[in-house]
Amino acid sequence: LTPPNQLQIYRPLLRLVNSPDRCSGRVEILHDGQWGTVCDDEWDFKDAQVVCRAMDCGPPQAAKSDAFFGEGQGVIWLDDVNCLGNETSLIHCRRSSFGENNCGHGEDAGVICSDTAPGQSDL
Repeated sequence: LTPPNQLQIYRPLLRLVNSPDRCSGRVEILHDGQWGTVCDDEWDFKDAQVVCRAMDCGPPQAAKSDAFFGEGQGVIWLDDVNCLGNETSLIHCRRSSFGENNCGHGEDAGVICSDTAPGQSDL
């Protein structure tokens, strides 16, 4: 059995923040030990589908743009995310390279998934 901290090497962590429940919020991804946001260019329901599935939060209700859940800070890791909807992670979707974007935090992407559970959770 591989200890959880070693799994992070292979699978970037995802979290939803700035929301009262763990199944909605601004999408943030951990890359190179640093949390960063996802730009809303090309952000749509299929992208939200991948996030909600990865977070074990049921089907998506909405893909949110324009920093609906508030502006993040620090690096913007992903831009031009274009998922088919069946991927297991955002990094498997067509997208820009990590850190390559033409965005500001006013364009941070978010999701609202159908399941709700109090509290924030990192997966």
